[in-house]
Amino acid sequence: MPVRFPLLWISEETIQASGQSLANLSKENVAKFKAAGSVHYSDFGAKGDGKTDDMDAIATTHEFANEHDLKVKADDGASYYIGGKEQTAIIQTDTDFGTASFLIDDREVENRNAPVFLVSSSLKPYKLEGITSLKRNQKKIDITLPSSSLISVTNSNEMKYIRFGLNQNNGAPQTDIFLMDKDGNVDQDAPIIWDFDQITEITALPIDEKTLTITGGHFTTIANQEESKYNYYSRNISIQRSNVIVDFLEHHVTGEGDHGAPYNGFINISKAAFVTVKNTILTGHKTYSTIGAAGKPVTMGTYDIIVNRALNVSFINCSQTNNIDDSMYWGIMGSNYSKNLLFDTCILSRFDAHMGVANATIRNSTLGHMGINAIGTGTFTVENSTIRGRSLINLRSDYGSTWEGKLIIRDCTFIPNGGKTYSASLINGYNSGQHDFGYTCYMPEQIIIENLKIDDSNHPEDYQGPAIFGNFNSEKKNDSYIEKYPYVLTKEVNLKNVTTLSGKELRVSENEVMFKNVKVERK
Repeated sequence: MPVRFPLLWISEETIQASGQSLANLSKENVAKFKAAGSVHYSDFGAKGDGKTDDMDAIATTHEFANEHDLKVKADDGASYYIGGKEQTAIIQTDTDFGTASFLIDDREVENRNAPVFLVSSSLKPYKLEGITSLKRNQKKIDITLPSSSLISVTNSNEMKYIRFGLNQNNGAPQTDIFLMDKDGNVDQDAPIIWDFDQITEITALPIDEKTLTITGGHFTTIANQEESKYNYYSRNISIQRSNVIVDFLEHHVTGEGDHGAPYNGFINISKAAFVTVKNTILTGHKTYSTIGAAGKPVTMGTYDIIVNRALNVSFINCSQTNNIDDSMYWGIMGSNYSKNLLFDTCILSRFDAHMGVANATIRNSTLGHMGINAIGTGTFTVENSTIRGRSLINLRSDYGSTWEGKLIIRDCTFIPNGGKTYSASLINGYNSGQHDFGYTCYMPEQIIIENLKIDDSNHPEDYQGPAIFGNFNSEKKNDSYIEKYPYVLTKEVNLKNVTTLSGKELRVSENEVMFKNVKVERK
């Protein structure tokens, strides 16, 4: 069955750098590099001429640097060509790509799943024994660890996120990831979100205390020319280490034609905590269509940013090369199973949480045509930002339009559909109450909206004014409608200083029956 948004991890244990042999290095050269504290790609034979495939030299440079704990520096002004050979450079030390360019050619690739760079830890994950169950919001586990660790837990006997719609599927095993200190205390800022009656696998990934920094670099991907199917390409920078900073990096895409396979993020963050990407420019990918799981045409999600099973991940002062309102390009970001995600001072086409996020914040940012899409738990905060999507926040209908927690919108501007003619609603989604998603679905229990300006000046002729809620279930026309899997609605909405350019008052919803018991307090 095709999967629209695969979860793919590449373990450093299965990847060989396979660069030029280090055995032939003279003792003098080894001593020279160690004395300098860093190595350059040219030290290991990289030409940097934009034509010669330099991947062997790049991989070998990092292999040597990892062995001797040295920084890696790209040669100023070099242009490194990276062909389709299956090879990965493993980064375990600070790396400065500087002013160098990297041309990644995806037209003929041996293994589309092999990252170009893997940022990994020298600390190895290990299985935990004796833990047979967990409770939601559990504060302490009766275990001691050598160090603070990222805990990944799975119950393969229970399915969650049973997807609805054109990309329908049978769900994914119950999964969670959280931080725990060496004494077994669970970080309550990223709490356990499920009750685990059984545990089929639980592992600890030690947290690196030292921060690894990657700076600079101008990367260009020559896009693949594959048939438009769900064959995701992961020729990227895969970050599978905690405490990492990526700074002043650029990624561009060229060569996109009328067909191609989708991408699984050029910056791909997984099994990690405390990762910050800042001052970075990325690129949205062209959208292609295929036949989905329901046998009907679907547009394929394709991403330059992916966050999977990761905690405390921040994007600060990031933007993209293409127009954030251009629907030719898919929304730039997607995520699964993550907690505490932040956009700050970003100009990007999309924020997205597919299979749940626990706590998210968007501030000082502008979101483009695909806006904010999310399901999850905890508190979702949007402040001092401009949202140009079809709704202020879209609760993803394919996962039940569920947000179990609070929604806070403060000091924002909402421009429905990027200023195109549109009938505006702030919170949108769909849940018929007839589909089992593997969990109870909730609307935000409390919605707080303060100082919101709605630019709905370009509206249709029959426009009745913006709505707080879209029509979440058009079939629910009276109280006789029976939900097989009841959808728990919002209890209260607090409004303060909400204005519209149309001059029309904010109403509750087109579906008055569904939301008649929601308490709306206006100040």
